[in-house]
Amino acid sequence: MLPRIVHFDLGANFLTNPKDYLRFSPMPTVTFMSLYLNYLTGSFPEFILESSDVTYLDLSQNNVSGPIPYSLPEKLPNLKYLNLSVNAFSGQIPASLSKLGNLQDLRIVANNLTGGIPDFLGSMSQLRVLELGSNLLGGAIPSVLGQLQMLQRLDLKSNGLVSTIPPQLGNLGNLSFMDLSMNQLTGVMPPAFAGMHKMREFGMSSNKLTGQIPPSLFTSWPELIVFTAFGNSFTGKIPSELGKATKLDILYLFSNNLTGSIPVELGELVSLSQLDLSVNWLTGPIPSSLGKLTRLRRLALFFNLLTGTIPPEIGNMTALEVLDVNTNHLEGELPTTITSLRNLQYLALFDNNFSGPLPPCLKNCTVLVRVRLDQNQFTGDISEVFGVHPSLDFLDVSGNQLTGQLSHDWSQCTYLTILSINNNHLSGNIPAALCGLTSLQLLDLSNNHFIGELPSCWWKLKALVFMDVSSNIFWGKFPASTSLDEFPLQSLHLGNNSFSGDFPSVIETCCRKLITLDLGNNMFFGSIPTWIGASVPLLRVLSLPSNSFSGVVPSEISQLSNLQVLDMSNNNFTGFIPGTFRNLLSMMKQMSPWTVESSERHDVVQLSRISIFSRRTEPPNNRSPLNEYRDRVNIFWKGREQTFQKTIELMTGIDLSSNLLAGDIPEELTYLQGLRFLNLSRNHLSGNIPASIGSLELLEFLDLSWNELSGAIPPSISNLPYLGMLNLSNNHLTGTIPTGSQLQTLVDPSIYGNNLGLCGFPLSTHCLDERSQDHRRPGSDVGLCYSVILGVVFGFWLWFGALFFLEPWRVSFSHFLDKLCSK
Repeated sequence: MLPRIVHFDLGANFLTNPKDYLRFSPMPTVTFMSLYLNYLTGSFPEFILESSDVTYLDLSQNNVSGPIPYSLPEKLPNLKYLNLSVNAFSGQIPASLSKLGNLQDLRIVANNLTGGIPDFLGSMSQLRVLELGSNLLGGAIPSVLGQLQMLQRLDLKSNGLVSTIPPQLGNLGNLSFMDLSMNQLTGVMPPAFAGMHKMREFGMSSNKLTGQIPPSLFTSWPELIVFTAFGNSFTGKIPSELGKATKLDILYLFSNNLTGSIPVELGELVSLSQLDLSVNWLTGPIPSSLGKLTRLRRLALFFNLLTGTIPPEIGNMTALEVLDVNTNHLEGELPTTITSLRNLQYLALFDNNFSGPLPPCLKNCTVLVRVRLDQNQFTGDISEVFGVHPSLDFLDVSGNQLTGQLSHDWSQCTYLTILSINNNHLSGNIPAALCGLTSLQLLDLSNNHFIGELPSCWWKLKALVFMDVSSNIFWGKFPASTSLDEFPLQSLHLGNNSFSGDFPSVIETCCRKLITLDLGNNMFFGSIPTWIGASVPLLRVLSLPSNSFSGVVPSEISQLSNLQVLDMSNNNFTGFIPGTFRNLLSMMKQMSPWTVESSERHDVVQLSRISIFSRRTEPPNNRSPLNEYRDRVNIFWKGREQTFQKTIELMTGIDLSSNLLAGDIPEELTYLQGLRFLNLSRNHLSGNIPASIGSLELLEFLDLSWNELSGAIPPSISNLPYLGMLNLSNNHLTGTIPTGSQLQTLVDPSIYGNNLGLCGFPLSTHCLDERSQDHRRPGSDVGLCYSVILGVVFGFWLWFGALFFLEPWRVSFSHFLDKLCSK
């Protein structure tokens, strides 16, 4: 017995063994008991229930489980503060808690409670704080909570609540904090909420609310500092009355259906630090009045329909760290005042219509970390603006009209992880200084005018995961590596250059994690090494078209069980198509997506005392910026080369066209039922088309033209429901062209041309057996029927006429008719 203890605090001591607290003696005089942030487990500790004078009990941040004791109010009748948050309590909130007449603060956040919010809570008139968030309560919000006149904090977030919001909550005149976010609340936001005159922090995000945001809230809540209502379906205009809430610090209205222009009155919110109106349908210009927001740190207006230019007044927002206006219809040149934003870390202007030169004074924004200016029409010399920012880790200026060369200054960007400068007009050699960017994970230089050989130091880029230097004027051998270390490289694109030499041996020694390999449209020669099947086991795309590779198609390719796209077209391969291709497992079924596009993400930021669930385009620090990008592959698809990116995970096919392959088409190819395209044209293949070709049910593109195939077209080919392009021309095929299903839509006769033995639709050549059948089909049975009927009729009248001219029979027949008429 510890009779004299009044204050008992073992908080944040990380007690782990239940014996540590089971040995505690009764403490009959203790009034303050804190055991928060330990590792207490099991059911509610019994020794606590023996301390009947406790008024303050904090058992939060442990792992106590089971139900909340029904006897707790009887054992601890004097409780004023009860905190059981962040445990594993389950079951319902016990009705006995209503007996705690002195309870002022009840916190049971982040447990596993079920059974709804009990009505009896509305009778606990002394409550100042009621926090039940992050449980599994479900049900409706009881209107009786509006009776808690002394309530100051109400947290019901993330509980699966399904109801409208009771307007009676507007009676809570002392309420300063309310968070109903992340539920399934419907209906409108009650205008009666204007009665909460002391409201400071308000969260209504991620529900299913509709209608307009009541303007009266902002004239009735003079103390408001946080207002979050994102992730709903609010409509109408942003209330201009928001300008009256001059103490507002955080305003999040993104991901709704708001329309109209951005109110100029928002410029009166001089205390604002975060403003996010993104993912709505806002129109008009960015108001110049926003330049008054000199404390603003984050401005997000992306995914709207905004027009006009960025106002020069933006230079007054000197505290700005994040400026994100991507995916709008903004245009014009950037104001030079943007360089006054010395604290700017994240700049996202991509997917707009900006033009003109990049302000050289962007060099003065020395703390820039992430910059996305892609898909605009910016001009100017890239190295006059970038390459000197020591903190830069993400730069995407692709899809513009930038010129110039990469200077040696780029070696200063030692933290750079993403460098995407593709689809511009950049030129010159790649400086060896680029090899100093040892943090680089993604490098995209494609579709420019770079020339020369890649630096021999290339493999110092040991963090590289994605590399695309395609569509330039690079030549020479691809650099070898003196290291035997395994690199994280997953995607390597060298296509559309003038690289030469054998198949790069560095792939065997250093690139076992490769997923995509594109060597197409170069001058590589020699055979495909047999080690390819074992050395790159994760490979999904192998693209080697338009080179000078020769030799046989190695059967070891069939070891690549993840392979989805194989393109070896337009080379000099000889021999047979390996029957072992039947082992390409990923071509046997439709694979699940294997890339991640993360243009939409969610993360939690803590501001003040409210958890604000925020959709942002700037990647959080703990997330790889590589998730911004999808891989891509060029495929000769339905008559022309196309780039697949967002749908790359759906592409499955084989292209061995324009080689010197001979022999039969292996029946085993028809086991690959996930194929969407198969191109074996322009070879020396012979024999029959496999009879089971119709088992390739997903096939959309089939080209077997310009071979020496013979025999009939298999009837099963009419079983291909998605076939949109077919070419069997220039072979030795014979017989009737199958009909039915999708084949009926392929009406171009040239797809069967130069097969002298073919006949039938859509050719003009009729089949011999077809002519003989024309009398019977499609109307042959009807014709036969008509012939029989006519024969019977004609025979009858011939017989009848002969009898009629015999007088005895004629008299008898007339007498029969007379009797019939007299009846």
